Amino acid sequence: MADLTVSGHFVRSALSGAELQNRDINALLRHAGISPDLLKAPRARVSSAQFSRLMQVIWEDMQDEFGGLGPRRCRPGTFATMCTLALECTTLESTLVRCHHFSNLFENAVSMRLEKEGQEARLVLEIEGEIHDPQYFLRESILVIWHRLCSWLIGQAIKLDSARFSYAEPSHGDEYRHIFHCPLQFGASRTELRFNSRFLSAPVIRDRAEMKQFLSTSPADLLARPDADNTFAGKIRKLIGRDFTQPTPDFEWIASELHVSPQTLRRRLKQENTSFQEIKDLLRRDLAIYYLGKQERAINDIAYLVGFTEPSTFHRAFKKWTGMTPGAWREDEPPAPDSSAGTR
Repeated sequence: MADLTVSGHFVRSALSGAELQNRDINALLRHAGISPDLLKAPRARVSSAQFSRLMQVIWEDMQDEFGGLGPRRCRPGTFATMCTLALECTTLESTLVRCHHFSNLFENAVSMRLEKEGQEARLVLEIEGEIHDPQYFLRESILVIWHRLCSWLIGQAIKLDSARFSYAEPSHGDEYRHIFHCPLQFGASRTELRFNSRFLSAPVIRDRAEMKQFLSTSPADLLARPDADNTFAGKIRKLIGRDFTQPTPDFEWIASELHVSPQTLRRRLKQENTSFQEIKDLLRRDLAIYYLGKQERAINDIAYLVGFTEPSTFHRAFKKWTGMTPGAWREDEPPAPDSSAGTR
């Protein structure tokens, strides 16, 4: 199945700590199967499998799970140890309390503190000491990892009511719509995630065997492969599928399959900061990128496979999506492995 993709902005941001330490950035990229030339395009994208691999390469090379962005070095294995301790807890609330205590064992702690008030729960980001995070990647990553880890532990997606950030909207702020799927507030007094407190009583359902498998690729996969299956956008992606050589299901049929009215579905998609047309466009974009990694596919054939009757229309659309023509993209992008993934 085709990978969905990750913005090149996040690739460059993830490397900023390594760059500060004068690491060989091009070598790290090549080790992850990413062409350094590809990232010269402002709207470059990589597969989520490549991004996940890059994060593992950075952490291994730097021996730092903060990738050189944090107030201190976070030795590899710290995240795994915290997750193992979390398995001993019975509910999400007790897990969050224990993980906060664990994080605060370290000098210059980086942690997510739980607050609960009535029907609202808040996970508040706390960072002690100076950080090097000019593109906000460390702060974004911590929020993403904690949200997806908590959802995985209880076996259900935690619907966010809002995500708030203690900084002005960054230049890549539009990407946040596809990360958090909830109302966003920039320039807030602190960085936090808000959700219904009912999730706190949910039981931790994972066992040691599942945790061992989970930790074989985490937390890199948590960053690269969001669990959006329980969002309406994720459900719509599944219903549309990957075969754009056939007519795309219409919005009314999609709504009936999801057992909601079209009006309700439009409202829910607006709450998730997306639209039906955008979902279709992003699916086409990511499918095109996937096929371009298959050198045996002719570009005109790819145009047909992603739903364009005229190759020229496909060329214009692809350049609008990525800032590059399909041919230029293929020259810079090495073939990517098959994998099922999410988007960021």
